[in-house]
Amino acid sequence: MAQLNPYLLFTGKCREAMTFYQSCLGGELSIMTFGESPMADQVPAEHRDNVLHSMLAAEGITLMAADLMPGVTAPEGGRVTLCLNSRDKAEIRAYFDKLSAGGNVTMPLDEAFFGLFGELTDRFGMNWMFQAGQV
Repeated sequence: MAQLNPYLLFTGKCREAMTFYQSCLGGELSIMTFGESPMADQVPAEHRDNVLHSMLAAEGITLMAADLMPGVTAPEGGRVTLCLNSRDKAEIRAYFDKLSAGGNVTMPLDEAFFGLFGELTDRFGMNWMFQAGQV
């Protein structure tokens, strides 16, 4: 069965962001830099430590990300919101608390007619939505 996995793009902050997400969500994080890849010689030296590809795999979560290539701008397509869902309200509260560190809570986590809900923008500019109760 096909899976849909978010792929986030950064401009030099991918390693920092993915390490932060791992500290919040748990799981295994793999990172390959431009300098570790077969294309290392084609990338300016100052960008070789940037992330070519990374993947965070936790139970029920797969999040992938990379730094943009030098000279490449972010693609069009609008903003994406990453939504964490769980039947476990304590789990969602813990994720919300961790991911809000250094970010901006746009809607505090609170009970709604459909369950616990909240939104934030993390310190890397990524939008998150949290929902617990009814999944």
